Amino acid sequence: MKKLLFAIALLISTSTFAQLQIGIKGGVNASNFSGKNLEGYKKEGLVGFHVGGYLDIPVAGIFSVKPEVLWSTQGAKLEDATGGKTDYKLNYVNVPVLAKFDLGGAYVEFGPQFGFKASENIGNSTINDFAKGLDLSGAVGLGFNSGRGFGIAARYFAGLSKVSDYEFGNTKPDYKNSVFQLSLTYNFLNN
Repeated sequence: MKKLLFAIALLISTSTFAQLQIGIKGGVNASNFSGKNLEGYKKEGLVGFHVGGYLDIPVAGIFSVKPEVLWSTQGAKLEDATGGKTDYKLNYVNVPVLAKFDLGGAYVEFGPQFGFKASENIGNSTINDFAKGLDLSGAVGLGFNSGRGFGIAARYFAGLSKVSDYEFGNTKPDYKNSVFQLSLTYNFLNN
């Protein structure tokens, strides 16, 4: 009986490993700050990039879990009442952990993302430690895998936590990261 259970466990783990996907991805970010407490400031988006790797771990049927580690450049450009513009460039190591539903090449995914601030550059400002060390977001996306290893994906991250506690004059911080990503992917274990 033990041998039969071991054989079944081995078969399940082997078939799961055979479906495991390991890949890389990279692409363009279009980011901005969302939130209503930026009175007196005009917001403009910044264009950046993301690059990293992922695992796609099958769980059951069309459902899998997809953790990733990405270097991501984000932020916004703010213009004050005098017309002065400042780029708020933030670099994160983002770790999304997404639920993925495969629809036969196409897929949808959603879940949380944990962003760890790596660095920041706030134009000519003397601001130190503008952004918080941890940024929490919710993600939703869709994509398509070609079956030859290559794929394309689009994803939107909506900030759940404030970017900063830094105050602009009389403006209390209530702004969050808002990021749209367009990615090219490559799966090393082409199934």
